Amino acid sequence: MERKRKLRVLVAKPGLDGHDRGARIIARGFRDAGFEVIYTGVHQTPEQIASAAIQEDVDLVGLSCLSGAHLYLFPEVVRQLNASGVGDITVIGGGIIPEEDIPALKKAGIKQVFLPGTPIAEIIDWTRKNVRPDTRFTASLKR
Repeated sequence: MERKRKLRVLVAKPGLDGHDRGARIIARGFRDAGFEVIYTGVHQTPEQIASAAIQEDVDLVGLSCLSGAHLYLFPEVVRQLNASGVGDITVIGGGIIPEEDIPALKKAGIKQVFLPGTPIAEIIDWTRKNVRPDTRFTASLKR
């Protein structure tokens, strides 16, 4: 019987935003739901986030931004992942994001955006339905 590996999630705070309480709560929620979680901390550049995602072989990158720089930072993380050949890593975002910015973020490759007040259970459910460890090309190479 083949054992399925746990989904690996990287939670990151790009840019100069130093308020990380929400990101830490989300990381803990993923952990408590049985995911493997890597939390990179605050003040991460998109390059650092992409590098950590590659090194940790994650299935999902969750970005949190409260500073208003999400329209630059979130797509830049996707660009860095694509440039590194791991564009199959799912990227989601959350934070103080105006609803009118969501279409631009999705067009840039952010798969889902969660606004303040979204229950952690909803984020976990979305992840379980939309991210599978066996669908990533790089994950299958490492088995």
